[in-house]
Amino acid sequence: MPLNDERPTSTSTTASEDHHSDTELSDRCDSVTSASDFEFSRQSFTSDSSKHSSPSSSPPKTITLDEVMTSARDLSNLKLAHEIIVNRNFRVEPSEVPENSLQKRVKEIVHKAFWDCLESDLNEDQPEYKHAIKLVEEIRGILLSFLNPGSNRMRTQIMEVLDMDLIRQQADNNAVDIQGLATYIINTMGKMCAPVRDEEVKKLRENPGDIVSLFKEIFRVLDLMMMDFVNTTIQMIRPELQKHSVEYEREKFQNILQTTPNALDHTTDWIKASLEEVLLAMPTAKKTGDRSVKALPGPALVMNTAFVRLLMGNHKGPLPETLMTDEARLVEMQRRAQLLQAVTEVLLIVYSAIGEAISGLPALAERLKRMTSVLLEGMHSPSFNLIEALENASVQICCELNKSLTERNYPALPPPLQHTLKGQICSITQENNPIRALVEGRFQQYIRVMLSIPNSHAHPPPAPNGLGLIQPELAALGVSYVGMVNFNKQVYIPYYMGIIKSLLFGMPAPGGSPGGSSSTAPEESPASPATNPVASK
Repeated sequence: MPLNDERPTSTSTTASEDHHSDTELSDRCDSVTSASDFEFSRQSFTSDSSKHSSPSSSPPKTITLDEVMTSARDLSNLKLAHEIIVNRNFRVEPSEVPENSLQKRVKEIVHKAFWDCLESDLNEDQPEYKHAIKLVEEIRGILLSFLNPGSNRMRTQIMEVLDMDLIRQQADNNAVDIQGLATYIINTMGKMCAPVRDEEVKKLRENPGDIVSLFKEIFRVLDLMMMDFVNTTIQMIRPELQKHSVEYEREKFQNILQTTPNALDHTTDWIKASLEEVLLAMPTAKKTGDRSVKALPGPALVMNTAFVRLLMGNHKGPLPETLMTDEARLVEMQRRAQLLQAVTEVLLIVYSAIGEAISGLPALAERLKRMTSVLLEGMHSPSFNLIEALENASVQICCELNKSLTERNYPALPPPLQHTLKGQICSITQENNPIRALVEGRFQQYIRVMLSIPNSHAHPPPAPNGLGLIQPELAALGVSYVGMVNFNKQVYIPYYMGIIKSLLFGMPAPGGSPGGSSSTAPEESPASPATNPVASK
């Protein structure tokens, strides 16, 4: 467990992980969770390689600027679609320009110049409507964009009232009614807006200011309505995206592979490190006749080991390319895992030192857990002083213990015991600390079990001995992580299989050709028994 994670967080759009969304993903992904789905022999890797081809990338080549831009667009679309699919709380929010930034100052200056110019034009003896007409035309386009394809009546009415040719003729004759047009626009916005914007539209109707300030407010509310429209559209397309999510994401990733040389290098290094760890733990070679045969690990064992290493922070290299769409979620889960382990270590030390006097008191255990979690929050930050935080936690824990003990007629903790307890708690920063090693090992054991058994999201296994105090938090983290991993496996299993084949048997690998020479993704899903030896096993 790294005690200070210096990896920068992702800058991509994110929202908090939704528990129900994780469950939905796990429901769709159970076909790839069980070990039996992956465990098959060397013959399964080799004999059917021509039958079960995997997506592949083209050989390295010179890349043009257009191809780079296309790849960037594919990556952007892939990240956006993935976020919509897995995050039920995903919303588009208005962009905020940083305060006191040059960008904000320039924006304010340009906007002020435009509105000042408009005000000057309308206040002349012979009003000039050129800028005002451009605003009305822009507003008309925004209103029309809100309409559904079948809203012909409303479309016709908007086009008739906001007839730009007629308005320009009226302006030439100084007969245009700008206030009347603004009133119609506000009333139309009231018919189109979401209920949450009713109050904003009401304020527009009651706006006592001049026409320039009114147009400013109209555009502000229209911006909010556009965000509502985009988010409503996202809600509408989410079920369709979820239905075709695996095929869509794999297709977009394959497009990236076609234009990006060595696009799976980090993924290969990640799987290679896990394969080496698994091979070291495999039984020694057995003699068969005159030959020594060493057992080979199944792909499930290799991949589950890789994902356990990733969550525990044991993978020190760059993030695998196949997990780039989940970077922010993964970083957050790594931090939660790190905090849960530290809290567990502290609580185990406390209960081992005090013993029976505080056992069987769930309310006390919950208070100690919550207190320690708050004091250690942010421990992943490089600037976080972990020793100082643990010292503060030990002081607070001793106070809470003394209060509980005296309330139940037990003697308070003697100063020497408090000093010893403080030293033991602070010692968890040492890598060879036995309590730390115990907790990390059992934490890994729990996550490995959750990744290996089917339906673990619906029925999380009990926590191993020593982790019972964090059972609810551990199960919630496990469900979230399993949901993310299972969906990732569904999308990228052909690539993972190709890499494992290459590492074990020297077959061409991604960057070359995983499991075959085809340069296009298979038409069928990897969950199909017809195309995937994993599912057919």
